[in-house]
This record gives sequence, structure tokens and C-alpha cells, in this order.
Amino acid sequence: MDNQTRDDMISQLAQITPRYAYNCKDFVPGKSPVYYSGPYWDHRELEMAMKALLTGKWLTTGEYVNKFQNEFAKKFNVAHAHMMNSGSSANLIMIAALKKRLNWKDGDEVIVSPVGFPTTIAPLVQNGLVPVFADIEMRSLNFDLSEVAAKITDKTVAIFVSPVLGNPPDMDFLRDLCDATDLFLIGDNCDSLGSRFDGKLITDYYYAWSCSFYPAHHISTGEGGMVCSNDEEVINQARSFSWWGRDCHCVGSANLLACGTCGNRFDKHLGEDFGVVDHKYIFTNMGYNLKPLDLQGAIGLAQLEKVDEIDRLRRQNFNRVSFHLYKHVKGIRTVDRIMKADPSWFGVPIICDTPELKTKLVKFLEDNKIQTRNYFAGNILIHPGYKHLDDYRKYPNGNLALSHVFFLGCPPHYNDQVFDYIESVLETWV
Repeated sequence: MDNQTRDDMISQLAQITPRYAYNCKDFVPGKSPVYYSGPYWDHRELEMAMKALLTGKWLTTGEYVNKFQNEFAKKFNVAHAHMMNSGSSANLIMIAALKKRLNWKDGDEVIVSPVGFPTTIAPLVQNGLVPVFADIEMRSLNFDLSEVAAKITDKTVAIFVSPVLGNPPDMDFLRDLCDATDLFLIGDNCDSLGSRFDGKLITDYYYAWSCSFYPAHHISTGEGGMVCSNDEEVINQARSFSWWGRDCHCVGSANLLACGTCGNRFDKHLGEDFGVVDHKYIFTNMGYNLKPLDLQGAIGLAQLEKVDEIDRLRRQNFNRVSFHLYKHVKGIRTVDRIMKADPSWFGVPIICDTPELKTKLVKFLEDNKIQTRNYFAGNILIHPGYKHLDDYRKYPNGNLALSHVFFLGCPPHYNDQVFDYIESVLETWV
């Protein structure tokens, strides 16, 4: 069978295979759930996955992952990108890589919001750093920038930004603050792919940043994550930490080269006493195995072709969901965004006047098959696994995020049928 015949067969199979990715083409009002998000896939993602699985040169991280990294970096205006198995792993590895690259010490401090997802905070502790919390302000639900400035000490090394649901804080203020205090601005961009500030991607402001390809996020490879930076050494360290701590960075067919990618695969890497050693088995860090499958990189390439469409539809659907809510429900609002902020929305945050209203509205929506989500952890310091880090009572607005806030989806799948159903449900709200 020649390559063209094989590729044609894969394409035909992908188009007739049942698609389990979430879509609303067959939406039945009152019977079909309105999911808050899901992967925006069609036959192209399945075709790329099959092609990588059936004809790729390497099952785990190989040529497709390598190409996806390069194309992702070009698309999002960063010099270097390294893929791994999840966005949570990306945060863990990014912090480890930064700590080694920038010579941070155990006990150094990183300022972060207490509100959001725990994998922005856990990697700091897991890498021997101290999270210092700045409470949020209720207009945007981002951390209060005056508190951020007040929390800087001589032990502070970085400010870790995590724009929950895509709405960025004042990036000019944060950049100027970091410049004035010799701090590094880093970003958890898992909810915010494509968000802009003052016409630029917010990731342009970061020294290093992470991204997630979990099924609910802007683009999805099933699972997956990325660490990005213009500093090549950060990415070299990230690669090592996520590949068992090894020195070697051979990918796919480069593993078969006698000289390897480095051109010096077999040498006396551990000194004269131990003779010639394969560079693939030299370990310079205590690392993990957090590699993605090559078919995930292939899916990512298909997703990149849709990323502009996804961005446009998420922005559009945020406005449509917000319109229906404001039209029919009193006592709620969504977040403010500052003048220069241009979010690519992950969801529609809803701030309720009272906790009773939140409880009633969430139950009403869920009873009508409209999926809701908590504002993630709310104040993480209330949770058993994190309460030892600080006293949650010091962060009253963070507490309100747990009791007064939830969010609805605005994914690219929503069509007119879905919006008609949402409005018909909200018309019955009393």
C-alpha cells in the first residue's frame, strides 16, 4: 500500500468514526445537557491521531509533539515551548525550571492569589518556595494590585499571575512593578489562551508561562500542557525535569542517530573513571516522567488550525450568555474588565448578591440540565490540604468567591438551539 492510499484510508475512517467530542449539532432541548465546555473536535483531530498512532515513528513524544511545540510557539509569539502531559504538570515543571535557572532558594517567596485552581499554588510548595497571598478585589476577581505591591519583601522573587476564566489584571502595572523591584512576572495561562492586554497577548508580559490542553480549555489534546519562555535555558531545564531529569533531548528518530541531537551522544560524560557513556542516560536533575504521547501532539496541530475560530466564538458566546442572564435574573453581575483588557473567555463568572441566591440559581440551572461550575476552589486556604499555608480569614474577598461566585460555560460549540433553550429556561426564573 502506498502512502497516499494509506492516508486516504485513515481520512475516510476518521470521518465515519463516531465522534465522542462534545458538540451541539444534535441538541435536544430539555434532554441534552448543556455542558460548560468540552473539546472542539471533528474528523481532523481523529485523523491526525490515527495517522500518528498508525504511521508515526515514535509512540511517545516524537516528531508530532516536536512540530506542535514549534507551531504553538510561533502562534503565540514565544521563542520556545515544551509540551508535557498536563497543564498541572506544566506548572510544576515551570516552577522547578525557574528555580534552578534563576537560582531561587528554598524559602524564597512568590506572590499569588488564594483564589483559583490549586495547581497554581501546590507547585510552589512542592518546589520549596513560599506562596504569599494577595486577596482578590471583587470587581474583576483578580488579586488586588495594591495588596500585591504591599506583600513584596526582600525574599520575594516573583509574582505569579493566574487570570481565572481569562480576564487579565493590569499587566502594565505588574510589569512596571516587577521592573522596579527586580522580580520576575510569570503566568499560569491555562484559562487565558489568547487573552490580550493593550493589543498584545498577555503572555508577552511573562518571563515564563504555562498552558493546559485539558478537554475543557481553549484547545485540547485530550490531556496536555505547555511551558513557554523566551529564555531557552528555562525550556532546557523544563525538558530535563519532565524527562526523568536527563540531559539528553533527542526526539523521535533522533534517538536512532549514532551522534544524537547533541552530536556527542557517546562520550566520557561522567569522567575518565567510567569510560564512554550514552548521553541518554546522564541525569542532571531529579525529575519525573511527564511526557505526552505523540498522537497528542498530532491532535494539537489540528487544534491550532481552529484556535482563531475558537477564540472568536468564545468571546461571542460570553456576550450571549451574559445577555440572557442579565435580562432575566436580578441580583447578579459578571466581572468588570479594565479598559486595556481583552479577554478570551474560558467561562462566564457570575457574582451573586447573596450566597442564598447563588445556591438557588445553581440548583435551578442544574435541574434544567445547564451545567455550572464553582469558581474553582474559591479561597484555597479553606480547603483541608491547604489550610496550613495561611489563615483564610485574612482574605475576606477570597471567601466571597467561594460563597457568592460560580460560572457558566461559553464554549465554541453553543449554537442558536442552545441559546434558545438557555433563554427559555431563564424565562421561568422567579
